[in-house]
Amino acid sequence: MSTQGATTDPTGDEETGEASPRGAHDAVIVAAADGSALGNPGPAGWAWYVDDGSWQAGGWPHGTNNMGELKAVLALLQATADHPERPLRILCDSKYVINCITQWMPGWKAKGWKKKDGKPVLNRDLLEELDRALAGRKYEFEWVKGHAGHQLNEAADERARAAATAFQNGQDPETGPGFVPGAAGDEPASADNASTEAGNKPSRPQEKSAQAVVEHEKLLSDRETWADAQRLAPLLAEDLVWVTVRGRLADKTAAINYPEQAFALDGEPDLVRAHAVSEDTGLVVSNVRTARGPAVRSSLWTRTARGAWTLAMRQDTLEL
Repeated sequence: MSTQGATTDPTGDEETGEASPRGAHDAVIVAAADGSALGNPGPAGWAWYVDDGSWQAGGWPHGTNNMGELKAVLALLQATADHPERPLRILCDSKYVINCITQWMPGWKAKGWKKKDGKPVLNRDLLEELDRALAGRKYEFEWVKGHAGHQLNEAADERARAAATAFQNGQDPETGPGFVPGAAGDEPASADNASTEAGNKPSRPQEKSAQAVVEHEKLLSDRETWADAQRLAPLLAEDLVWVTVRGRLADKTAAINYPEQAFALDGEPDLVRAHAVSEDTGLVVSNVRTARGPAVRSSLWTRTARGAWTLAMRQDTLEL
């Protein structure tokens, strides 16, 4: 598979790698990638953005802006790895990232990841991962001016900054739905991603919803998560309704204030089934062992407008 590595610069200079022919069936994925660091270094975030239904974000408690910029591109490549036939057009406001990938990386790699002066290359771990992720992919970079009203760049910047802010506040960031083909017309309807019945929504996003709610259910069952109020709070809907094994109603405040009573289990939950009610709602049914005995746990998860999954309703029913 041929690889295209073109960059477009407002100065008019252009560096282009091997050209890659594009057939009509190759739908280009256009995405913005951006990073953010509060303090630089400091709490850092990254994000890539295709549209409101297809984006991802993350970060670290301590990092640099360049780390965020590189990780955003890496995460985009990894998220689209199942679609290697589709070219990527990556919008970046970081010339550092574009130059690293299109100009400097081959020389650094040949020198054992050393610069001309013999000093180690910064962010080598991310660059090595990028080198592997780029292999066989068709892509091009376009430089865009940051904070200049570019819709995709602003959306990526907003999410990267939100992730950095979340780490600054000791919270988990909103990670987004990931890459969802067809989320907003990204990919034409086909036998692989559309229902045969007119008017039905594609099944692939619902499959992703089922996977997402199972992952979040496992995350919420982890003591390291529920014992930390700052990590727990973002996973609970503001209007959470919880029917406990004692038949009492509990809300988000009660769950946060009494986490041991709410979340502690004897062993791991045993998943019975996961069902995607819609692209934004999923149900998880598990067998659990509570302090009052074995119970069937039903958890309803919903996705917010910003892409975060939150527990909206839970019911624990004691087995007779």
